[in-house]
Amino acid sequence: MSTETKTTGETRPDTAGYVYEDLSRLMTLMTGDEKHSFSATSTLDVVWTLYDRVMRFDATKSDDPNRYRFLLSKWHGPMAYYAVLAAKGFLDEEDLQNWALYDSNLGQHPDATLIPGAEIGSGSLGHGLGIGVGMAAALRLKGQPAPRVVCLLGDEGSNYEALSVAGRMGLGRLTAIVIDNQSASRGWPGGIAERFRTEGWSTATVDGRDHDAIEAALTVPH
Repeated sequence: MSTETKTTGETRPDTAGYVYEDLSRLMTLMTGDEKHSFSATSTLDVVWTLYDRVMRFDATKSDDPNRYRFLLSKWHGPMAYYAVLAAKGFLDEEDLQNWALYDSNLGQHPDATLIPGAEIGSGSLGHGLGIGVGMAAALRLKGQPAPRVVCLLGDEGSNYEALSVAGRMGLGRLTAIVIDNQSASRGWPGGIAERFRTEGWSTATVDGRDHDAIEAALTVPH
């Protein structure tokens, strides 16, 4: 799924007592030169909608075999991811104030061994979708049809080997999300969605700030 940007607002309760409007404040708790705030802000609505409406999860059972797996493969700007994890009970709000300090669990790239709810460690751009293909294939082989694997990715080269394999394997429980900021230097004929459609994926292009549209695209049968 690729997304385009327009602003909308919404207030929805969640189990940790936070609502969407709290995310801006949570993000301001993280300071420093490496926060990549523009990149983080562009992903905030998608990540929130995933955790608030789409993904099946329990912050107290982060190892539930039937949980949805979310893979952050757009490494720049994990601020949005950390803010949503705090809002959903995986992190304490106080943790955000220490992000990227030498003794903090919250690095400039998420570490799955330190952060509850994080499925993979990050840092190397572009390998998240390949991991997602492996996860989705393994779950299918194990006969676990319930979990979905959702990967938020950027425009890095190795992703395209993974998307071609996934299409040919028919991994219907794997979802890729690309935030289209229209910043690619050369782009792709027909847009990002066409690149996936050519490889056999079902695609949808929606407004990246419209939570209803994001939810619909992520839950429609395909």
